[in-house]
Amino acid sequence: MPLAQRYFFSCHKEKKTLQIHKLCRYHRKRNEGQGSRVPFDGKKPMHPLIRPNLIRKRSIWIAGCLLLLLAMPAAADIYMFIDSQGVMHFTNVPTSSDYHVYIKERPRRQGTQMDANRFDRYIDEAAILHGVDFPLLKAVIRAESAFDPKAVSKKGALGLMQIMPENLDAFRVYDPFDPWQNIMGGARYLKALIQRFDGQVPLALAAYNAGPRAVDSHRGIPPIAETQAYVKKVMKFFYLYKNG
Repeated sequence: MPLAQRYFFSCHKEKKTLQIHKLCRYHRKRNEGQGSRVPFDGKKPMHPLIRPNLIRKRSIWIAGCLLLLLAMPAAADIYMFIDSQGVMHFTNVPTSSDYHVYIKERPRRQGTQMDANRFDRYIDEAAILHGVDFPLLKAVIRAESAFDPKAVSKKGALGLMQIMPENLDAFRVYDPFDPWQNIMGGARYLKALIQRFDGQVPLALAAYNAGPRAVDSHRGIPPIAETQAYVKKVMKFFYLYKNG
């Protein structure tokens, strides 16, 4: 029995409304227009008024996905250029062709964020007390210890800002695993390095990693892979916190 007739019989037997009878007539005309009989598969045919609603809902869903993709933060590259006086300039919005890409930023992965805000009050206090930018200080801590106050490096550096044991007294740190003391001592040292290198943050960071004598002897960032990678990492975190 054809689909339209079979379904029409079922509708009549169950005493459906006039709207269902019209639906049956619709499918009969459609089958006759196709010139072939479609075998009945046991599924009810879709009402002609239902299909537009499904299409509309699907379109809304697709549009919503596109809006979410557009709303995702784009990765921001960091650019640098060295002027005629040897001063390095960094920005994520280059204003001239003198800049070239220094760090190619990758998009953040969802679900991989660390608890980066737990020491913000200490970082803020140290930044104000010692005159160091909050984003820079936080970037150093992230690069040094990933915000682990109990971190110990292979070389023996301790705590959040990875202070070497022989420098604890000079930095006035008596418990290197105390977050407040460690941040205060590291901020004091970082400020001294920034002043020593005339405010050039990359040089101060290189000195923080490799020592100020290495920077002095090379008159710039030493050609040490670890130090160069360290400076890039901290600068990347610095711009993320500064612009985030």
